[in-house]
Amino acid sequence: MSVLKKPLVTEKISEQNEQGKYGFIVDKKANKLQIREAVEKMYGVTVDRVWTMNYQGKAKTRYTKSGVISGKSPNYKKAIVQVAEGDIIDFYSNV
Repeated sequence: MSVLKKPLVTEKISEQNEQGKYGFIVDKKANKLQIREAVEKMYGVTVDRVWTMNYQGKAKTRYTKSGVISGKSPNYKKAIVQVAEGDIIDFYSNV
């Protein structure tokens, strides 16, 4: 099981990066200890705090030529990780 799925790069999270907070989409079954270990191992930083949030998928409806198509975006779990003072995570280093 891969704990970290992808980093979150949004305006709100990018503002928090200056305070040492970074966002990730994580596995739904991962707990805070597993998230902390995965971030420390992958990015080589020290994690101070972890906040997690579960998001419910939203219903989506499209009106097309062949009729109404309805579906749902997937559920996901988001984690905000605060790293120790002086540590940074650079998501763009491999680009």
